[in-house]
Amino acid sequence: MKEGEKKAVAPSARKEPSVDGFKINGKLTGSMKEMASLLRTISFLEVAQEKSAINIVYVESRDINKSPYLFSVIKMKEAEVEVLYSIPQEISPKKRRIDVLRYLLNLLSVVDKEYEIENKVLYQLLEDAVKELTDSVTTDYSKLYTAYDSLKKDEVDLRKKAERLSDQLEALTNQNYELKSENDELKVRLAGLETLSEDTLKAKLQEWIIEHNGSINISEFSKVYKVSETLVEEVLNRLVSEGYLEVVS
Repeated sequence: MKEGEKKAVAPSARKEPSVDGFKINGKLTGSMKEMASLLRTISFLEVAQEKSAINIVYVESRDINKSPYLFSVIKMKEAEVEVLYSIPQEISPKKRRIDVLRYLLNLLSVVDKEYEIENKVLYQLLEDAVKELTDSVTTDYSKLYTAYDSLKKDEVDLRKKAERLSDQLEALTNQNYELKSENDELKVRLAGLETLSEDTLKAKLQEWIIEHNGSINISEFSKVYKVSETLVEEVLNRLVSEGYLEVVS
């Protein structure tokens, strides 16, 4: 039996568990390979890497036939996280969702340097799950309140992290603006250096035509010397009118 798995479910007339799930927008900030390596350090997980996704399977218990009974499957793509999980008949769907959300939060904390998620969606899922749970509190109130309190702490931690990320984003935006201004200035200076005089352009055109057996591809020449096709055509016409070039039909 793998670490993290519970004993097989005893024979009974229980129905097959239902399956639910949700999706959250995400963003790969590191590498799939590194993320898979980090997840494989958790011994009770089964991790399978695809070309552009990672599948994470967690089997908490199996039935008498050794088929997964209480399980979850998380697929982390470059821009999305898909979560599927089973809901046994004896477990409240609301409680099961909270358990899965807590598990997802733990996974994300392991790969937080490699992957980011859309916090707004996660906040909404947490709030909805907590609200549904507190609305249905009965005699098990103390246990449910503990779960709620823990989730609220997780939410506060996430909000603090989001604030830090927001500050970092603002700093990066300012830095990017400064770099863009410097880049624009360099482009202007470079454009001035790359501008050819008419005499130089005439010489380059004649060299090109000689090297290309008397022909010229205006579009290609324009790209190489960074001059407009219109200007190239004008200078070519002058070379023809001045007798330096002859048009051959």
